[in-house]
Amino acid sequence: MSFRLRLALAQINPTVGDMGHNAKAILGIAQTAKEQSVDFLVFPELCLCGYPPEDLLHKPSFLADNEAALQRLASELSGLTAVVGFAQPSRKCCYNAAAVIRGGKIESIYQKGLLPNYGVFDEKRYFAPGQTPVVIEHGPMRIAVTICEDIWDLHWLDRFLDGHKSRLDLIVTLSASPFNAGKIQERQQVLARCSRHFNCAAAYCNLVGGQDELVFDGRSMIVNAQGSIAAQAKEFEEDLCIADIEHTPAAPPVVHPISSSLFSAQPVNVAEEVWQALVLGTRDYVRKNGFSKAVIGLSGGIDSALVAAIAAEALGPGNVIGITLPSRFNAAETRNDARTLAGRLGIDFYTVPIADILDVFSRTLGTLDGWNEQGLAYENLQARIRGTILMSYSNRFGWMVLTTGNKSETAVGYSTLYGDTAGGFAVIKDVPKTLVYKLCKFVNDRAGRLIIPETIIARPPSAELRSGQKDTDSLPDYDLLDAILKNYVELDHSAAELIQNGFPEDQVRRIINLVDKSEYKRRQSPPGIKITPRAFGKDRRMPITNRYNP
Repeated sequence: MSFRLRLALAQINPTVGDMGHNAKAILGIAQTAKEQSVDFLVFPELCLCGYPPEDLLHKPSFLADNEAALQRLASELSGLTAVVGFAQPSRKCCYNAAAVIRGGKIESIYQKGLLPNYGVFDEKRYFAPGQTPVVIEHGPMRIAVTICEDIWDLHWLDRFLDGHKSRLDLIVTLSASPFNAGKIQERQQVLARCSRHFNCAAAYCNLVGGQDELVFDGRSMIVNAQGSIAAQAKEFEEDLCIADIEHTPAAPPVVHPISSSLFSAQPVNVAEEVWQALVLGTRDYVRKNGFSKAVIGLSGGIDSALVAAIAAEALGPGNVIGITLPSRFNAAETRNDARTLAGRLGIDFYTVPIADILDVFSRTLGTLDGWNEQGLAYENLQARIRGTILMSYSNRFGWMVLTTGNKSETAVGYSTLYGDTAGGFAVIKDVPKTLVYKLCKFVNDRAGRLIIPETIIARPPSAELRSGQKDTDSLPDYDLLDAILKNYVELDHSAAELIQNGFPEDQVRRIINLVDKSEYKRRQSPPGIKITPRAFGKDRRMPITNRYNP
């Protein structure tokens, strides 16, 4: 006789440290699940305290509050079995754990066995590894609980579950897997390998939302014993994904989707998923940090145009302010493009000229012999005046300043410290310049009209800090620059390897030198959204004082 278990994956957007808010969200979605006759409800990794809590885990009060919140939550959860991620304190350590709650009580606790310690992950800094599997019985069904990294190493998991693996019907995985472009395909492959290996269904519940540099894209999924996706949750949104798992003696379980977003086997549209990540990351960073409006310096260039479009989508056009700050070096065409863009986005727009301020600054600086209006210092002065004005408006009106530097510029230090790097959040900090162009095309194609003026996209990029300036005066063509940066920054290829692979030696050595010398700027710049496999910041931590020559 067959038996059916109604399984649901509750992909929620918690806030780090706000246990009350997170518990309320868990209870709310549990009520929705009960109304849909769910028997077994899975939440994401560390969802009760938020992920990643980082050094909050070193505070005894934080761990105590987290544990108390779990006890209260358990007493209020009834009518189904729920698995909730939390940080479990012990006398000498802390565990990344999952509580199995049934009948208003904590029935068992699973402690994550494999702790990632690469890229953005620092789990060995905070957690001890668990040593004991947890397998739950629900009717005739046997369900193993795992957490994220546990299923990425199939050989480890096979040994860990030894003694249980021949009788498993379902493996559930709580996860907090950050987004980068194309990662969903890797997750699908990992889950498919797991289900095929153990000849059972497998379910993966991921976080959704933005947390500082990280964005969690959701896309929780349930696969059948053959490794095919049977049900999938929405991308970049909270969602409840439901399926019936049918158990029949001596046969693999069968998955029947009940509530699932449409799943497509077509290749992922990179521009579309990066756009969604940037919008969600911006929205959550601004709002979770107590801001409601953002201000952007609109230069009439492509980078600030893209940031303005992202902000308008994330926060609503009425909550975005664009300010152009022209000097005598800014062409009428770029000023007009900034105004046109603001009108098409529906955001407020102001012009605040800096020519007079620049003259006063320059005269004042001329008090010391040797100051002149030639060269880099005078160019950077303009950027610093703009940064000061934007930060002053932020201070007065409570607007968050969004900076507009892209990954290509950030990598080689093509920016002004305390100038265009001044702000609260660097939206496209991890977006290479070549991808900036693709995203602007996506914005226009999606709208079916030119939101971003074609003149902005077609114009050769320029900082407009001196007459006739072009980015190519200081940098190689962006196609070449981004290719070298991808190999050096993301893939860790040496100069010798790059040259061997056909990149011009003079450009390779020049760009690597610029990247290494610019670490001090990146350390003093605002955080930005990670969208590539290796972003500056948590992903790549280099010493500022560094004479290593690769």
